[in-house]
Amino acid sequence: MRTYKIAAVPGDGIGSEVIGAGCELLEKVAGAHGFKVDFEHFDWGSDYYRKNGVMMPADGVERMRDFDAIYFGAVGDPKIPDAVTLWGLRLAICQGLDQYANVRPTRLLPGLKGPLRPELGAEIDWVIVRENSEGEYAGVGGRAHAGLPIEVGMDVSVFTRAGVERICRFACELARSRPRKKLTIVTKSNAQRHGMVFWDDNCRRVVADYPDLDVDWMLVDAMTTRMVLKPGSIDTVLATNLHADILSDLASAVAGSLGIGATANLDPTRAGPSMFEPIHGSAFDITGKGIANPIGSFWTAAMMLEHLGEPAAAASIMAAIENTTREGKVMPPDLGGSAGTRTVTKAVIDALQTALAPA
Repeated sequence: MRTYKIAAVPGDGIGSEVIGAGCELLEKVAGAHGFKVDFEHFDWGSDYYRKNGVMMPADGVERMRDFDAIYFGAVGDPKIPDAVTLWGLRLAICQGLDQYANVRPTRLLPGLKGPLRPELGAEIDWVIVRENSEGEYAGVGGRAHAGLPIEVGMDVSVFTRAGVERICRFACELARSRPRKKLTIVTKSNAQRHGMVFWDDNCRRVVADYPDLDVDWMLVDAMTTRMVLKPGSIDTVLATNLHADILSDLASAVAGSLGIGATANLDPTRAGPSMFEPIHGSAFDITGKGIANPIGSFWTAAMMLEHLGEPAAAASIMAAIENTTREGKVMPPDLGGSAGTRTVTKAVIDALQTALAPA
């Protein structure tokens, strides 16, 4: 029986709650589809930092290389600077394994009501592609003259020809695989006249190889209004590390909740494992209350199975999610219901088993 080795890294806050639920669902769907998932759990995160002074061991990235995929929860702790937690764990893994393509799908699941008018919400069916290895989050910069009136802090956005070309080509291929074959490239080159103009120039060279695509360009600020006012005009979106980070959170919000958002951090070359995570963050305000929405982690699990070459199992998870939200009887608080994490998990697993039961 084929077996996939999965590194489970729950991280902080509600991460352990939703990743635990996701592992349970993955074991159920694997058994139904004739494969196994072998989880190894890692206690890395803010609690690990408090004990050891680092978010993960020095050889953490290398230890991840032996796995087929990484299932990641969340990172962040109100008592530890975000720059320590994020760079010490999530970004260290993404950059260390060159997971340069961040993919975030968004659509309004059946039965959900987002903040937009129903006819607009129904038009949401997007995939946002985020450059995940450089740009505004390259980590280049520093501080000088600490404590003096002339103290300075500086972050430098880094765009390389190779980095821009590879993410643009990835986005073009993804857009080509979708029915509408439409790609919107987000920029801010009217104000950022060096790095973003460089981004534009390199993207133009790449899209010239894809004459079958319908390509348009948007300034990032204008893109936010387009997402709200004309969602049906959008399909596949390409943006920089920072811009896509912001736009994808807006996307989840207009689709109902950050709690349903899913992400794949991909190394498209498959030289190393890719990492899959819900986008909701550590949510310390609800940690331990048993009310975290696990749907984002379930959708993320489906993306992981798709990447691992198990499309039927991935489709089973998405069908179970959609049947649960469509019925609307078991909904977490962020989606207007009162069901806790365990109750939602059971409902989705029940929907999965019902769909897979022999006729």
